[in-house]
Amino acid sequence: MVVSMAMVESEVEDLFGDAENLYREALKDLQAGRIRKAAENAWAATAKATDALLLARAKVEIVRGLGRTREIYKLAKTESDIRALGLVREYNDRILHLYGNCFHEGICEIPDVDLGKLIIETGKYIENAKNLSLSR
Repeated sequence: MVVSMAMVESEVEDLFGDAENLYREALKDLQAGRIRKAAENAWAATAKATDALLLARAKVEIVRGLGRTREIYKLAKTESDIRALGLVREYNDRILHLYGNCFHEGICEIPDVDLGKLIIETGKYIENAKNLSLSR
């Protein structure tokens, strides 16, 4: 099936819309003291934003799990702006602490990690991914 550029752009916009909605939910959950739910939503927002970035920049279909991680690493090797913004580090912090530790394992108090700050700063990750996706 041939995928038009307009279809790709529409899918990218939809993914960012989902990411932004999930982020807003994460902030509500955080404010209500539901840290585990906030971590889940912030990770899901990160995943959606990463999927959109991969689709826009690498023309990679949306991938799940380790496929997504592998693809963001590959993209960062060739894209200096992704490295300059530290998106791989930000992605890794979220997959480890928000998804793995807090949501999956229920470990939401982690020495030297401020989960609330990580959740809040997910908005910047989404913004950076969106700017990079729309810059091409």
